[in-house]
Amino acid sequence: MNIPRIIGLTAATLTTLAFIPQVWRTLKTHDTRGISLGMYAIYTVGIALWLVYGLLIHDLVVTLANAVTLFLAAIILTLKLRYG
Repeated sequence: MNIPRIIGLTAATLTTLAFIPQVWRTLKTHDTRGISLGMYAIYTVGIALWLVYGLLIHDLVVTLANAVTLFLAAIILTLKLRYG
C-alpha cells in the first residue's frame, strides 16, 4: 500500500468517525438546539454528491467513507428536523 493511499484511508476514517459522538449525543438527549439546520442540510447534500463521485470514479475509499458519513449526517439531520 502506498503513502497517499494510507493518508487517504486515515483521513476518511477520522473524518467519518468524527460524526459518531454528535450522533450518539443527539440520539441520547434529543437536544438539537446547537445544530444548524442549514449547515446539516447543505452538508448532507454535499456528502451525497461525494458518494456519487466516488461511485463514478470507482474509488472504494471515497465511496465507503462518504456512504458511512452520509448515513451519520442523515441521522443528525433527521433528528434536527424532528426535534427542532
